[in-house]
Amino acid sequence: MRKNSIKNTRINGEVMRELSNVIRGEIKDPRIHPLTSVVAVEVAPDLKTCKAYISVLGDEKAQEDTLKGLKSAEGYIRTKLAKNINLRNTPEIRFILDQSIEYGVNMSKKIDEVNRRTEE
Repeated sequence: MRKNSIKNTRINGEVMRELSNVIRGEIKDPRIHPLTSVVAVEVAPDLKTCKAYISVLGDEKAQEDTLKGLKSAEGYIRTKLAKNINLRNTPEIRFILDQSIEYGVNMSKKIDEVNRRTEE
């Protein structure tokens, strides 16, 4: 199975949706920031591993605490995925912090600042 096959794309979308639901509604860990979102998911073609890119709206401490909380709840999350998604293998999840949204917001602010300076 190629990496960009239709089946793999559908599996990525399904895992992303279920992972978002589990993180948002079922985990009670206080370390996990309420504004945590799943940006992207890459499931390996053999369905053994999964990279979940997580975005946290907050400072660095909130991001670190959220990653620690997600890593400690990985077994619970994997169990919930196994119950909700019918796959041959339930992938082992690796959480990776994605700061692309934060980077985009900072670049937007800088562009607006430059535009204001040129208008003056």
